[in-house]
Amino acid sequence: MTDHVALITGGAKGIGRGIALDLAAHQWKIAICYRTSEAEAQQTARAITERGGRALAVRCDVSDPIAAKALVTQVEQQWGQIDALINGAGPYHRVNLFEESVAGWNEMFDGNLHPIFYLAQAVSPGMKARKSGRIISFSMANADHMISQPDVTAHYIAKAGVLILTRTLAKLLAPYGITVNAISPGFIDSGSAPPGELAGMTKRIPAGYIGTVDDTVAAVRYLLSEEARYVNGANIQISGGWGI
Repeated sequence: MTDHVALITGGAKGIGRGIALDLAAHQWKIAICYRTSEAEAQQTARAITERGGRALAVRCDVSDPIAAKALVTQVEQQWGQIDALINGAGPYHRVNLFEESVAGWNEMFDGNLHPIFYLAQAVSPGMKARKSGRIISFSMANADHMISQPDVTAHYIAKAGVLILTRTLAKLLAPYGITVNAISPGFIDSGSAPPGELAGMTKRIPAGYIGTVDDTVAAVRYLLSEEARYVNGANIQISGGWGI
């Protein structure tokens, strides 16, 4: 896995950071994209270098299609290629549907779904030319159930859309040796939710405990490996049985 290049959106902290540090241990070149977390991004870039990888931290709003394409171009010019696109960015908020603003509604789609389309369009020509590549996106456990979600409606619809987009991209890109898969976390202690809130959810998880960033990183590691070369269009649940 050495001499490979990964682009990770939302790579400054949480699950994205965990993936970046894991790849760094295998001497990947890693571009992390962030929107507001500059201090965390610089710290993560240093940690990548310390672990044997090469780092590039780029501020970019990937909800802007022009900026997303420019980001891909920058990374390809820096390192010649992108072997893995990991779509880790995705804003989230909880608000009742009838109290949601138009801006808040649009933010969920602009942040969680649209960048996957923009970035896939941008990275696929290079991947197709090399006849190889990996694209991994994040949905959420139970997004495939299509159930009512009064307090996270737009976010939930966007994450269901991630699964449809993943399967469509997988079908289109499989002839070129490219795999496109989704990971659907449940409750993961990634630093984005208060510990008290996570603890309160434990009783709803069949496994009886909250997942860790390492649980998610392990799934990404597998999907990037040669062992997963025939896994395409899949959705891996990382939830301890919650949401199934």
